Formats: sequence, structure tokens, C-alpha cells
Amino acid sequence: MTKIKICGLTRLADIAAVNAARPDYIGFVFAKSKRQVNFETARALKQALDPGIAAVGVFVNHPVAEIIALAGAGIIDLIQLHGDEDEATVGLLQDQTALPVIRAFRIKSPADIKETAADYRLFDTYDPKQYGGSGTAFNWDLLAGVSGDFFLAGGLNKDNIATAIQQVRPYCVDLSSGVETAGVKDRDKIIEIVEMIRTINR
Repeated sequence: MTKIKICGLTRLADIAAVNAARPDYIGFVFAKSKRQVNFETARALKQALDPGIAAVGVFVNHPVAEIIALAGAGIIDLIQLHGDEDEATVGLLQDQTALPVIRAFRIKSPADIKETAADYRLFDTYDPKQYGGSGTAFNWDLLAGVSGDFFLAGGLNKDNIATAIQQVRPYCVDLSSGVETAGVKDRDKIIEIVEMIRTINR
């Protein structure tokens, strides 16, 4: 059963959409991005989120103390490290927060697929200009033979999601721009793709 993450929520309307669609995870982006949220906004969104949906905090080279504070406030349920964080940071956050950690790897060649002590790996498209949110897919053939539970990100949408699930067989698919219209989360697209994935899982 492929799990589903809808990332980059910024508005209460986004929360209402995911509460209706009921993915497994949502993402709050704390890194510099057009989808960035601050502590107070994330707190308000988390309070409105269905408690059955886990909130992932997405960070890029963020101060560890701030991540620990967000975890301690109950605003995030998982930590996603999407920058140049090392294994020592992974271990420190696991010890200090007791939350699962996702470590992202941006893929352009087999050498980019690395092992980690994080609870999950996330494979995303390599973009030299940014750490994520490229809106484009990478060559999934590079993931052939990869084992363990991992998240797949990068340009996923209703047109390629079935192929992604059948070819790559990820633990979780991570969607953002693929469920947006004009850069804003689209309730209908969120509900449509979650229903598509649930159908594929049957």
C-alpha cells in the first residue's frame, strides 16, 4: 500500500483539502521557498489538521535548535532534512526529538543513492539551483534494486503517478506542484490524485 504525502501546505484552505482527502502525511516547508511557513503559521495549520494525518517538517540546512523547538511544540511529527545535513545531524535529531527522520537525496547518478541512519530516505530530482521543488521527475531507472522504505519526490502528478508506483514501488509518494494550480494547492487535484493512488493500491 503506497502511502501519500502532500507537501507545501500554507493555508487553512489547504488543510481543509487534505482533511477531506486524508493522505498519510502532509509537509510544512520551513526552508526558504514560495511555500515557506513560519512557526506560528505552522502551529495554526497543525491545530486544524486531522490528527490522523502526520505532519512532516521540511528543512534545508536549518538550525538544529529550531527543529527541536518545533518538535517539542508538537507542530511536526517527522523531520525531513532536504539540504546538506550530515549523519551526525540525523543522529542528534533522532536522539533529541525521538521523531522519525527522513533524509533527502537529490539524484542525478547512481552515486547519489547513499545509505543513512535516518528512518527513511527520500529521492528527489537533482537541481543545481535549489534543494527541492523542481517540479520535474528524474530517471527512475536509477532506483532499480534500491531496497527499504523510501519516499519518491520530483514532478509527480496525475499523469505519471501510476507509472511511478508500479515501476519504483516506493513506500510513499511525495506530491507538491502536481496538486497545484497557478502555484496554489488545488483541492480538486488533491482529492483526485489521492483517490487515484488508493485505487492503484487496491
